[in-house]
Amino acid sequence: DEAAPAAPATSAAPRATTSAAPAPRRFTPVEAPKRPEPKRPEPKANRGADNRRQSGKLTVTRALNDDEGARARSLAALKRAREKEKRSHTTSSGPREKQVREVVVPESITVAELANRMAEKTNDLIKALFKMGVPSASTDVIDQDTAELLVTEFGHEITRVSEGDIDIRHDEDVDDAEHLKPRAPVVTIMGHVDHGKTSLLDALRGANVVAGEAGGITQHIGAYQVKTPDGSLVTFLDTPGHEAFTEMRQRGANVTDIVILVVAADDGLKPQSIEAIKHAKAAGVPIIVAINKVDKEGANPQRVRERLLEHELVVEEMGGDVQNVEVSALKKTGLDKLLEAIAVQAEIMELKANPDRAAEGTVVEAKLDKGRGPVATILVRRGTLKVGDIFVCGAESGRVRALVNDQGQQIKTAGPSLPVEVLGLGGVPMAGDTLTVVENEARAREVASYRQEQATRKRTVQAPVSLEGMFEALADKANVIQFPVVIKGDVQGSVEAIVNALNKISTDEIKVRVLHSGAGAITESDVTLAAATKAPIIGFNVRPNAKAREIAKREKVRFLYHDVIYHLTDEIRKEMAGELGPERIETVVGRAEVKDVFPAGKRDKAAGLLVLEGAIRKGLHARLTRDDVIVSATTIASLRRFKDDVAEVRAGLECGVVLSDTNDIKAGDNLEVFEVEMRERTL
Repeated sequence: DEAAPAAPATSAAPRATTSAAPAPRRFTPVEAPKRPEPKRPEPKANRGADNRRQSGKLTVTRALNDDEGARARSLAALKRAREKEKRSHTTSSGPREKQVREVVVPESITVAELANRMAEKTNDLIKALFKMGVPSASTDVIDQDTAELLVTEFGHEITRVSEGDIDIRHDEDVDDAEHLKPRAPVVTIMGHVDHGKTSLLDALRGANVVAGEAGGITQHIGAYQVKTPDGSLVTFLDTPGHEAFTEMRQRGANVTDIVILVVAADDGLKPQSIEAIKHAKAAGVPIIVAINKVDKEGANPQRVRERLLEHELVVEEMGGDVQNVEVSALKKTGLDKLLEAIAVQAEIMELKANPDRAAEGTVVEAKLDKGRGPVATILVRRGTLKVGDIFVCGAESGRVRALVNDQGQQIKTAGPSLPVEVLGLGGVPMAGDTLTVVENEARAREVASYRQEQATRKRTVQAPVSLEGMFEALADKANVIQFPVVIKGDVQGSVEAIVNALNKISTDEIKVRVLHSGAGAITESDVTLAAATKAPIIGFNVRPNAKAREIAKREKVRFLYHDVIYHLTDEIRKEMAGELGPERIETVVGRAEVKDVFPAGKRDKAAGLLVLEGAIRKGLHARLTRDDVIVSATTIASLRRFKDDVAEVRAGLECGVVLSDTNDIKAGDNLEVFEVEMRERTL
């Protein structure tokens, strides 16, 4: 009986896979005993095996050896365990000992900067100041004494420094005489506009400089090195002659050793020639006079020499010590004599500098180049400037990325008296700033940030306000019309010259207000600023970028493009005069006294007058005054003499007048009659 049902069980097994429904009923009693198996805990063992696999190759021995399994932990797990152990030690031994720092504190410092130097939270310092009764924000400046209280309260040590200690002191850094070596003289060419300064330099260099100048005017300083026939080098600075460039010429005179004063033989001494003499004398620089255009008709070199006597320049021919050379830049004559004169002067001066030290130089010109970023023309005064040097230049710091000489070639080093273009500045410095190579970036940043702070403070610190001064300032603002402008130029020197020229044409009635000025192309921010203030944008040798043009078109911003400064000042002068409107000019024609008042018609009153001065004419403007106080400004509507209408009544006669728009007339009043002329205004 038992064997009978067992046989179909094996034959039914394949069917069980195809038909799932009858399987549970048929096989449950048979399969049930197989469920509990001893291999149940295998997943745990597998996890352990996985861990062991991570730590290396799993062998049978390692799998069976429990101790080794426990030992073989991952590197990360070991690190975590060590960190945990360290933390437990720290908590058990109490808080870590506070690090005492030596904090360098200048005469004034912001709260945030002090917190940074102390390595403390800014909020903690603000809380401490609040407790002291000095509520401050992170950007507020505190003095040295307050800073000392904070430093000591937080358990640090203070080192007081004066502001001068942060900045670089050039006057204290003097080179020893044994390290000095001869250097090339730096020669500045000065003179009146269009007297041929650039043409002379052009002739000396043998390269065409003038061709690219607008209106024959040098718009910014050029610096070039020329090799003389005897093989020595001379560095030339070419300064613009136009009056707007006074400051640039002033800087030129301050970095130069010798000044060549170019005077046209046919034109003689002019205002800028005299100004150049003053700058050279103020800087204590010897002058060599180059009398140019001697080949021109009407040239009179002797007259130039005589005129120089007025300014205490006595040439050698007249028993003085000032060298003078007759030259022609056009015919290239007398150039050798000029170079010889420079060599003689340089020999007398014994010009020397130490080339084996950290470089120091002066910014002759600076601009923002579209492809190369901020670029400065530096005249190296001493030391050798190398690619890779870290430097401070005015309020900017940087690292020398490249040096380009006056020929446009890249060089690795630049010694004393060599003019080079320096790439790698953080921003555009001011012309006249000093470039100094420093030991590291931290020092460069410290000096640059200190100078920026000083500049900001200078702009924001105002004179003590008095009540009178405040009212005067308010009155000035109320009366003076502001003419806002945005100025962008190709180089810093031109921008500076434009700002100075525009400030000079300002008057008591209308003043130029420079909203923003800078070197580089006209950008979107310039246009946005101009649009907000309805100011024109002056572009000097620069143009707006595509985005700026688009905004300008939409906002209807005006551009004034120029490449010659005096054309620009003429246009602005006319615009400012137009802004003021025509000038009202009053001319007093006559004066009269009111003797009696009569009714004239239903509402008007007529005044009986005695003409004291000049004449009274119908239709003229009039002022009625009582005790020298103006009662009304009016016009003469009707003028009669003995019941007859007349056009004019002269002094000594009596007449009757009706004044328009006023009936406030009393006997004893005075009448002043005047003509008004509206004249086109000029500045």
